[in-house]
Amino acid sequence: MADFNKIGLLVVRDNKILLCREQDLDALILPGGTVEGNETSTECLDRELHEELGSVTVADLTYIGIYDFEAASDPQKTVEIKLYKGELKGEPVPNGEVEELVWFGQDADWNRLSPILVHKILPDLIKRKILDWSLV
Repeated sequence: MADFNKIGLLVVRDNKILLCREQDLDALILPGGTVEGNETSTECLDRELHEELGSVTVADLTYIGIYDFEAASDPQKTVEIKLYKGELKGEPVPNGEVEELVWFGQDADWNRLSPILVHKILPDLIKRKILDWSLV
């Protein structure tokens, strides 16, 4: 069992993905967060997106898969991300604990990414042609 269990959202626009940088974290991560109480994954995403991205909603939600790797906040711990792909309705803005939003393209600096994105999520999305990128 992972130390952190999260729900993440993959948003793709113009072949770039939406990533966040939180106040206490240097690495870029996916929007999303931890399920609270009896929330479903979609209820968690709705709540977290509002907290992190402002007045947005998600549409056309599709389950992608589950990924686990070392946590960005602590390499001694693991994170599991249940990933969904969807379209945002409304324009995201940094909100709450999120300090920066980045539309990240394949040619951007991969050193800014969380370990799970570099080693697990992006290679899988590229291999499955969910992202039209090549491995760098």
